[in-house]
Amino acid sequence: MELPRMSLCAIWSFLLLSSIHVPCFFGSAAHFSNETDLLALLKFKHLITDDPLHSLSSWNHTLHFCHWQGVTCGGPRHPQRVMALNLTAQKLVGPISPYIANLTFLRMIDLSANSFYGPIPEEIGRLFRSRYLFLTNNTFTGEIPANLAHCFKLQILDLSGNQLTGRIPTELGSLSKLTSLILHRNSLAGSIPPSLGNLSSLLNLRLSVNSLEGSIPDDLCQLVSLKFLGLSINKLSGTIPPRLYNLSSIVFFSVGLNRLHGNLPPNLGLTLPNLQRLYAGGNQFTGPIPVSLSNASRLSLIDLEDNSFSGSVPLNFGSLKGLTSLNLWGNELGIGKARDLSFLDSLTNCSSLKSVHVGRNRLSGALPNSIANLSTQLTFLHLGSNMIFGSIPSGIQNLIGLTLLDMELNYLTGTIPIGVGKLKKLEVLVLDSNELSGKIPPSLGNITRLFQLILHENNLSGSIPSTLGNCIKLNLIYLSSNNFSGTLPSQLFSIPSLIVFQAGNNFFSNLPHEASYLIAIGAFNVSNNKLSGEIPSWLGNCLSLEYLRLDGNFFQGSIPSTFSTLKGLRYLDLSRNNLSGKIPRYLEMFALEYLNLSFNNFEGELPKQGVFGNVSRVSVLGNSKLCGGIHELQLPPCSKQASKNRGISLASKVKFSIIGVVLGLISLSCFFAINLYRVRKSRRKPFDVPSMEDLFMNVSYAELYKATDEFSPANLIGTGSFGAIYKGILDRVGTMVAVKVFNLQRQGTLRSFMAECDALRNIRHRNLVKILTCCSSIDFKGNDFKALVYEYMSNGSLEKWLHREGHDQLTRNLKFTQRLNIAIDVASALDYLHNHCQTSIIHQDLKPSNILLDDDMIAHVGDFGLARFISEVAQSSSVGMKGSIGYIAPEYAMGGKASTQGDVYSYGILLLEMITGKGPTDDMFKDNLSLHHFAKLALAEGVMEIVDPQLILEEAEVIQDNENQINTRNRMHDCLISMVKIGVLCSTESPRKRMQMRDVVAEMHTIKDLFLGVMIHQDEQVN
Repeated sequence: MELPRMSLCAIWSFLLLSSIHVPCFFGSAAHFSNETDLLALLKFKHLITDDPLHSLSSWNHTLHFCHWQGVTCGGPRHPQRVMALNLTAQKLVGPISPYIANLTFLRMIDLSANSFYGPIPEEIGRLFRSRYLFLTNNTFTGEIPANLAHCFKLQILDLSGNQLTGRIPTELGSLSKLTSLILHRNSLAGSIPPSLGNLSSLLNLRLSVNSLEGSIPDDLCQLVSLKFLGLSINKLSGTIPPRLYNLSSIVFFSVGLNRLHGNLPPNLGLTLPNLQRLYAGGNQFTGPIPVSLSNASRLSLIDLEDNSFSGSVPLNFGSLKGLTSLNLWGNELGIGKARDLSFLDSLTNCSSLKSVHVGRNRLSGALPNSIANLSTQLTFLHLGSNMIFGSIPSGIQNLIGLTLLDMELNYLTGTIPIGVGKLKKLEVLVLDSNELSGKIPPSLGNITRLFQLILHENNLSGSIPSTLGNCIKLNLIYLSSNNFSGTLPSQLFSIPSLIVFQAGNNFFSNLPHEASYLIAIGAFNVSNNKLSGEIPSWLGNCLSLEYLRLDGNFFQGSIPSTFSTLKGLRYLDLSRNNLSGKIPRYLEMFALEYLNLSFNNFEGELPKQGVFGNVSRVSVLGNSKLCGGIHELQLPPCSKQASKNRGISLASKVKFSIIGVVLGLISLSCFFAINLYRVRKSRRKPFDVPSMEDLFMNVSYAELYKATDEFSPANLIGTGSFGAIYKGILDRVGTMVAVKVFNLQRQGTLRSFMAECDALRNIRHRNLVKILTCCSSIDFKGNDFKALVYEYMSNGSLEKWLHREGHDQLTRNLKFTQRLNIAIDVASALDYLHNHCQTSIIHQDLKPSNILLDDDMIAHVGDFGLARFISEVAQSSSVGMKGSIGYIAPEYAMGGKASTQGDVYSYGILLLEMITGKGPTDDMFKDNLSLHHFAKLALAEGVMEIVDPQLILEEAEVIQDNENQINTRNRMHDCLISMVKIGVLCSTESPRKRMQMRDVVAEMHTIKDLFLGVMIHQDEQVN
């Protein structure tokens, strides 16, 4: 039957307007085509909700649409039809208009690296002429439209970096011209469609970082032209189809972080002769590493970490002239023989080798002297956690490119070679937990780039060489549990940011007379050594000092008068010395939270005001010549008679000493508990809190009721497990505060209240939320009421900045520098809690919602409701999983006790979340896929593939402004790579393998220095 003829408008209505409504334009065909493209573009613009770069400002009637930004018209036959739409990295926000389907001559669509959201319009499937479709790095949701298969000319389909769900459409297997199918970094589920085996032209198949499951289809073995195969970070199981190893064209083979098992075939290097990168880490592979890999002569990266490979490391890897990275960490390699390390001999032929990671295996034997002949380009050498014995070869000095040398947790003996001082690029030297002896070579002072020197738990002795003062970037010296002695060299005190850990040694003599570079120091701890002499007066110049510990030494003389300038001092411990004289009255004026002057020779009348008026915050035991003070301290009165009878019985002294010790260590929670008891007895007396002179101010329920406008929902700024947080203005101070009101009906709330008080009673750090006061009273209905009052943080929580919604997506955009600074702030806070408090504190609930940002975007860690002291954990027999899902360390789920390493795990997850913009409970992270694994794979496949699109846009702007600064871009990438590495190391499953927070702080400052160098470099180029 003959079809009736249709008008041009009717044809368009039938083909294009059945699902979208476009007005018909009458007139010439040329006029119709131009008007259709014009209208389609205007409709596209109409749905854009934000255009911060004004990329579409030219899209108006004053200029022909062929000259609009991002629009390309072309072709001799159709010069005024839109051929390409390229709006990559323009920060555009909004959905894609279905009218885009009316641009029927489109060959290419590139909308990558924006903030487009919503589903991918099915109408795109009508663009039959399309060859290239790039929608990567947006926030598209929903399923992949199956009718994209109608775009039968498609050559590249890139939908990576979105939030797409559902299955991979089977229909895509009909795109016979497709050369690249890139769907990685989504939340796709189901199995890999066997129909993809029909894509005979396919060169690039990237399906990594999804939730794909099932086995790898044997049909993929038909892709005879395939060069790039990326299937990592999924839930794929079973074995790899044997025929897949016969695709000789493959250059990149990545199946890491799945559930695959079996052996790698012995002839792998013969069947994949063009292989350049092999990534199979994080699976359950067993058996030996194929010796035939050496036949893949172009192989540059071998990453088989975290499997169960056994046997010897192949001895013929030296034939891989282009090998740059060998990562065999975390296997069962080694046979306990002296020849286990012989593979290092062959690696001397790899002139491009940059990193060797063979830690956490069973490698035994002595380090061969051939290690000295490894590539001078080698930057990372990790041999830790093995069974290596013998000495460190002196030839190690030849590896002049090293930035990290890690041989921890072995059985190394002998001395540290003097030649290590020739490694001028070395930044991290880790030799802890061995049996090294002798002295620290003075030559280490030649390594001016050195950031970390970690030598604890050895048998080292002698003094610290003064030459280390030349290492002006040194941030951490960890020398605990050795046999060091001698003096602390004054040169070390000229390094501004130095952190020294030297417990369990025998340092003696005086502190240096001058330390002018320490003026900005916030904490100074040289406790438990054999230091003597007078306390140096220069400490009074450290105006930022908040935390000072000189206890457990042999200091003598009086407290320096210069201490009167330390008005920011919060914690002062001078106990267990030989100090004498009177206790200065200016200490009454300080906002001290803890003062310990016990076991010295102080005399005279003890002040009563300020910290001296709070028995839970002051300890003066063992000073027999003191008198007066508050009654609770039970000192004799300051009278002549008391002087004669000052000798109290031995039993009384013991009794008072025991009481004083308990009082000196008692927490603020006990202080609150006593007063709570009084409140319950009277039911009407308000809780008695210290005065303003003693840090806290007295605040009543009525004041908080008024300050928060009767706890109005309009002032509600957050809710948590144990209560709600309101903002308000206290009349007496006229400043905004945050009031945390505890829900006493919830079980465990009182414990949380006391824990938070306990943790915050004597800690103070610029990156911890500052508590102003507490209120424990009764409300107007006679019910118990408990609240804590904090400084108000105007920029809210990090959670709201990382995971934006609505308009916040535009206004709350964290720049890279802000993220870096916040990461450093949080690391510094945890380092303080873990390593610089009198008793280490475990936070237990680190997450973005508990990190608050002030006016200057400085981060403050808050919510100590789950915090616990290390000593409390050690004495407790109970275990339990506390914290927030996604941030809880895996050992907690198995009944492990709380530890500082649990906080390190949470920090690692937090850092990765800040970089990727994805939380650990994101829909894409299920079963075997986690944020940790997501980032770990990216270290092999490309970190920029996983970073938050907002950072990609920022980086694109830098490049756009400095088009020739390729080196600058690479260095910026290096910063992100380094941060991901730290996040991965901190969030590894084994607590023993996680970094320490002190190390994290040092590493993060290194990254910041690198980035600042980048910015300086940019400025120089501009000028």
